[in-house]
Amino acid sequence: MAHMNMFRSTTLAAGAFAAALFLSSPAGAQALSKGSGNAQVADSVVAVVNSDVITQRELVDRTGLITRRLQQQNAPLPPAAQLQRQVLDQMVLERIQLQKAKEDGIAVDDATVNRTLERLAQQNQMTLDVYRARIEAQGVPWSTFTRDARTELTLSKLREKEVDSKITVSDAEVANYIASQRGPNAKQSNDLHLQHIMFKVPANASPADIAAIQAKAEAVLKQAQGSEDFSKLAKQYSQDTDAAKGGDLGFRTQGSLPAGIVTSVATLRPGQVVPQLIRTDGGFEIIKLVERRTGQGTAADAPKLVQTHVRHILLRVSDGMSESAARQKLLDIKRDVLGGGDFANFARTYSQDGSASQGGDLGWISPGETVPEFERAMNNLKDGDVSDPVRSEYGYHLIQVLGRREAEGSGTQQLDIARQAIGQRKAEQAYSDWLRELRDTAYVQYKGIAAQQDQ
Repeated sequence: MAHMNMFRSTTLAAGAFAAALFLSSPAGAQALSKGSGNAQVADSVVAVVNSDVITQRELVDRTGLITRRLQQQNAPLPPAAQLQRQVLDQMVLERIQLQKAKEDGIAVDDATVNRTLERLAQQNQMTLDVYRARIEAQGVPWSTFTRDARTELTLSKLREKEVDSKITVSDAEVANYIASQRGPNAKQSNDLHLQHIMFKVPANASPADIAAIQAKAEAVLKQAQGSEDFSKLAKQYSQDTDAAKGGDLGFRTQGSLPAGIVTSVATLRPGQVVPQLIRTDGGFEIIKLVERRTGQGTAADAPKLVQTHVRHILLRVSDGMSESAARQKLLDIKRDVLGGGDFANFARTYSQDGSASQGGDLGWISPGETVPEFERAMNNLKDGDVSDPVRSEYGYHLIQVLGRREAEGSGTQQLDIARQAIGQRKAEQAYSDWLRELRDTAYVQYKGIAAQQDQ
């Protein structure tokens, strides 16, 4: 779909990256740089990375490629020295990962590389021979392109071994995540930690018997509201099987409790006792609220996953528009929309996303399908609301929520979607942390101008 260019991309896996993405990657940049015509650059070492080196020629080639790509996108260029240092840092990190992969015994065989190249050709609707000719026509030797494909696959396998395979997602995280996606129109559900004292009323009890039981329960309730130890009272008087545990019910989801109990504790602070007896099917209950926590029931107790129908207007700051100009333009559009203007018409006129022809309509979005900044803003909007300008890696968005619904599919499918989204986010953070630790433990020494910039 056209609008998917703003959606979060999944982690690269062997054989699953598109040609355009590959060519914009570090390894792809290295491949294209071979044809950049910098043979006249005097070669020297610009960085020592453990037992390896990065040369001046490699750095100039990579920087030149990235510069051309930014210019093609009409993106503002940072100062030359700053860009070169950013590129060098990227190359250093890439080199460290390749060294780690070698230590771990990670290798990619020729058959895997060949299958990857065949899939790349298919994704570009070409035969492998035509695809190879297209690559070589860009000045990239096929042997170089093949080598860099192997590098990408190696880094992907390294990440899977060191990071992705170690990510776990608990049922409690799934429940919390789904609850967080329900938007401001939905009530937050809390799990309740309760204690109780049960006074059973037999099914054949006479009115007089019921009155006597109630009177006894009322007397104990007064003690519980005073300074008496609730656990001690429960052990002494409760007729339920958990009396020996002080009547401790532990955490319960609200859906698993009688509605009367949930309503009675709704306004209590933790540690307080419900000021009146609660009549249940079994008898009379004295209830104490011990603690509340946000939606950490089991996956089976979790609320259903909610999808959001949303549309947006995207202004890209790299297309000849400054940050401040993009924000102001969207603020002006928001004012006009709130004044009665048609959001869809503004999207068709101004949006720089593929969804513009549909009036900015992105359809029904499931949790985890959009970039985090967009998703957070979307989740905070009520139906019909329009956001302030929201910055993401793609530019500035003006977002309008059109409606919400429970996701289609079985409960298991919905939970799987949520689990996948959580796992992806945790993996991204874990990968960032792992890269930082890997970089900190490596020996890196900059040479020449790079060393001067490092001082």
